Amino acid sequence: MYFTVSLAILVTMVLAVIRALKGPSVYDRVLAVNMFGTKTALLLSVVAFLYGRPDFLDLALIYALINFVGVLAVLEFFQKRSAAQGHTTKD
Repeated sequence: MYFTVSLAILVTMVLAVIRALKGPSVYDRVLAVNMFGTKTALLLSVVAFLYGRPDFLDLALIYALINFVGVLAVLEFFQKRSAAQGHTTKD
């Protein structure tokens, strides 16, 4: 059962990488990278359960927080850059 869960998470991670490479806009790419980071934290949690290592859960939480803050920073950067170039952003 857990092998199937791990395999499903890996498949969605591959799909996220494909979307990040093919994404038509910057925001699609950022969303795909965010999804990849979330799936990585989920995979770390599954591995922590399988190996009986609760300390991996701490790593998964830290990784999820870094992923969240990083995505916010990248989106803020692109929003400021597009505003500086004179493009309007959708609110």
